[in-house]
Amino acid sequence: MAQPAMKPVGGTGPMLSIDKEVHDYGTITQGSNGDCEFTVTNTGDQPLIISQCQGSCGCTVPNCDTAPIKPGATSVIKVHYDSNRVGAINKSVTITSNATNAPSKVVTIKGTILASEGTSPVKEASPVAPVEKL
Repeated sequence: MAQPAMKPVGGTGPMLSIDKEVHDYGTITQGSNGDCEFTVTNTGDQPLIISQCQGSCGCTVPNCDTAPIKPGATSVIKVHYDSNRVGAINKSVTITSNATNAPSKVVTIKGTILASEGTSPVKEASPVAPVEKL
């Protein structure tokens, strides 16, 4: 949601500035909250329009407001990561906008997910199961 903010405005046209390039979850437990946020600021002198936010896979789901962001205002991009998979996280979100300085901006989420207590990591089933002979 676009919010007014007291940020210096400059530049020609809409300009995208983001609070962080990477969100590091650190080490979390399987099934933990996989939500994070990136704050976008329009540091330009024209409205910034985010036309799309795209996750690198189905487990990374971004939600961005497509309403114009006025010069000096901010908007929050919320990202949900499905933390039911065990192992390292290294996913990205591509933000597409009309920004003159960064029409396509990539941010990253990373971390490690450990198996919940009492569970074992999810493993893929073998396509060919061994056959027992009687």
